[in-house]
Amino acid sequence: MIKSPEKVLDTTIEFSAPVTPKSPELQQLFDFIAAGASERDRDRILPFDIIDLIRSSRLGALRIPVAEGGAGISVRELLEVVIRLGDADPNVAHIVRNHFSVTERILRSQRSDRNRRWLKAVVDGAIIGLAATELEAKRSGGGQVVNTKLTPDGNGYRLNGKKYYSTGSIYADLIFVRVLAADETNAFILIPLNREGIELVDDWDGFGQRLTGTGTTTFTNVRVEADEVILETDTDRDNLPYNIVPQIFLTAVNAGIIRSVLRDAINLIHKRPRTFYHAVAEQAADDPLLQQTVGQISANAFAAEAIVLAAADALDRLAIAKTQGEEAETAAALAASLSASKAKLIVDDLALRSATLLFEVGGASTTKKSSNLDRHWRNARTLASHNPSHFKARAIGDYEINNKPLPTRGFF
Repeated sequence: MIKSPEKVLDTTIEFSAPVTPKSPELQQLFDFIAAGASERDRDRILPFDIIDLIRSSRLGALRIPVAEGGAGISVRELLEVVIRLGDADPNVAHIVRNHFSVTERILRSQRSDRNRRWLKAVVDGAIIGLAATELEAKRSGGGQVVNTKLTPDGNGYRLNGKKYYSTGSIYADLIFVRVLAADETNAFILIPLNREGIELVDDWDGFGQRLTGTGTTTFTNVRVEADEVILETDTDRDNLPYNIVPQIFLTAVNAGIIRSVLRDAINLIHKRPRTFYHAVAEQAADDPLLQQTVGQISANAFAAEAIVLAAADALDRLAIAKTQGEEAETAAALAASLSASKAKLIVDDLALRSATLLFEVGGASTTKKSSNLDRHWRNARTLASHNPSHFKARAIGDYEINNKPLPTRGFF
């Protein structure tokens, strides 16, 4: 495993356990994260210490019911938090995306002994990573497993194989892995990351989201216990046909980026020492063109947040639909997936346009590497590229024209 470097951050935040969206400690944490975000991105300082603070805050237990030790918040409230965290540092927000995605799957499942055990670990501060993607699979997102396989070993198994794009896993305590079971069917496992035979490599070299640890994970003869394997036939498995949370989560992070762009735009104007000779005002703050540009960014931030939260409301309706039977739940899941898909198309575009408008506010001097203002566009573009808009738009169009349901595997 990759180890956390020597502690380099200092904070006196004392957390109630767990934090809630209205906890003053949570805003203190986000302010602290934001203060070092640009430097970390520019110099590629991996935020191990920040994730340790998130463990201490038990942010990861926000969605777990109060009776089980969590904060018991709605999906809407969670995404409000994600937008705030994306504003503070989109890298950190992306790191915990898979944690909340896996936790949501467990929450939707029957409360078996192992599901209770895993939720208890989250309540105690554990962070969950993910390893699902194999480059040998011919179609991305289809769930195909080629080389990460379980083989029987006594009353358990051994795991061998390699995964890519394991976002957040270098910071995690547990890892959720898509595997090929002994009968050649797909399965999942959830195991501790300190188990012998797991190697995590931080080999992500993207121009954006540089700190997410979206690297390679290799499993070499790793011991897996029988109750750590979630088979397709298990009754305590989540069988919802759409996996919506990881999709809308990234869209919420992009909404947060627009907030950060707005803040930087305002700061740029207040700090701008000069303007063009042909400008209509002596001071940048009085220039109507700059005022209009900032006003547009502000409107974009408002619209993006409203769109994300509308999609979140569709996800919250799933809980009611589940009590009404499988058909009602499936219909509600499709509606939520459609909402999340439409939100992505608009919010990603608003994020990229806002990140570009920032340079209209500041001029050429804002392109200096030391200011690192290009991180907003780089990060928004990288997040948007996880789930290409043209494929998403085509699927929405096919539904609208031909009433064809959205795909039910990855990316929806």
